[in-house]
Order: sequence, then structure tokens, then C-alpha cells
Amino acid sequence: MLIKLEDIKKTYRMGEVEIQALRGVTLAIAAGEFVAIMGSSGSGKTTIMNILGCLDRPSSGQYLLEDQDITQQNDDQLATIRNRRIGFVFQSFNLLARTSALENVEIPLLYGPHKSRQEKNQIAASLLTRVGLAGRVHHHPSQLSGGEQQRVAIARALVNHPSLILADEPTGNLDTRSSAEIMSIFEALHAEGITIVMVTHEADIARYARRVITVKDGMVQ
Repeated sequence: MLIKLEDIKKTYRMGEVEIQALRGVTLAIAAGEFVAIMGSSGSGKTTIMNILGCLDRPSSGQYLLEDQDITQQNDDQLATIRNRRIGFVFQSFNLLARTSALENVEIPLLYGPHKSRQEKNQIAASLLTRVGLAGRVHHHPSQLSGGEQQRVAIARALVNHPSLILADEPTGNLDTRSSAEIMSIFEALHAEGITIVMVTHEADIARYARRVITVKDGMVQ
């Protein structure tokens, strides 16, 4: 099993008030699955995504990623796991504005094992070709459409051959046509055996996944 969450709880303290974001989430995701997590705003789906991505820690419970207990890792270990084993795709793309598509894709390579400039260029260029941007490698984000920017983000997410791709509302800022194009890329990645977990509030986007997990009031339904 790639992912196993066991009785995950998360409580945030806002001054004197405690907010229970997750109330005991248990779920398992196998390697190679394409899963959508759905829920209304405030349901807890983003908190689950942040815990899966090692961006946040649960208040209690256990998270196993490839049989490794993530809840026992320190901050440096979590940073290494994020960089080498998890690829992130965000609604807002999170690209560096003054940096080319090629250089944006190369960013995660700066924090891993040493590679030459030529090696980084080759890896990034091949991934941009894979997502249909062979002719746009030297363009900056401002010169790219929203759909093209998200393709760059997907290429960047793949650069370290992660075990897991986490996509948080990946089509939230895109029109219908661009959304369909992005989802076709995710379908192709899934067909190659890559594990994808996607948060979305859009039913038509969730239908691309092979399994839908619904979250309500901090619990899996």
C-alpha cells in the first residue's frame, strides 16, 4: 500500500478556539491509483492533502507512505520526502515569474543529488516535451496561457520521478478546454502507473479519477 492514514486527527487553535479540521480519517491508497478527494469548502479535504504532502502534521494518528511512518520524521526529513518522493501541482501554478519554463521545471533538481547543467536541461526539456510544450521551453509564465503554465507545473512535479503526484484543484483557474487538456495529461500519467491524488470540488473533474473519496465535516464518508 502506497498511502495509509490511520485515525488521523487535526486540530487548529485560533486564539481560545479549537477547530477540529479532521476527526479521525482512515483511508488507504494503493500504488498506481488515481483518486479524487471531494468535499465542500471547510470539509477537511485540503487538510488531508497537506498532511499527505508532508506540508502539515496531524495532531494524532499515523501516516505511512511506502511503509515509512511519516509522523515520526523531523522537518529536514520531511523536506527530503517532499522533494524526492512527492510531486505537487497547485491551482495557482506556483511558477517563478522571471524564470523560463525550462528553469521552473529544473527547480526541484537543485535540492537533490548533483547533476550537471546539461543533465538538468535535458531532463527538464524532455518533460516539457512530454506535456506538449516542446516549443515553449524558453518562455516565461507571463508568455504562457493558464493551461500551458499548469503543464509546466506538471512537468516540474515529475522531475524527480516521485512515488506520488498531489494535485490541489489543478483545473480551478482554467477554462473548460484547458481543464480537459490537463486532465488528459493526468489520465496518461495514470496509464503509465503513476499514483495521483487530486483534490477537487468539481464533479466533472472528479469523474476522471478511478475512485472518489468524499470528505464532510472532517471525516471520510
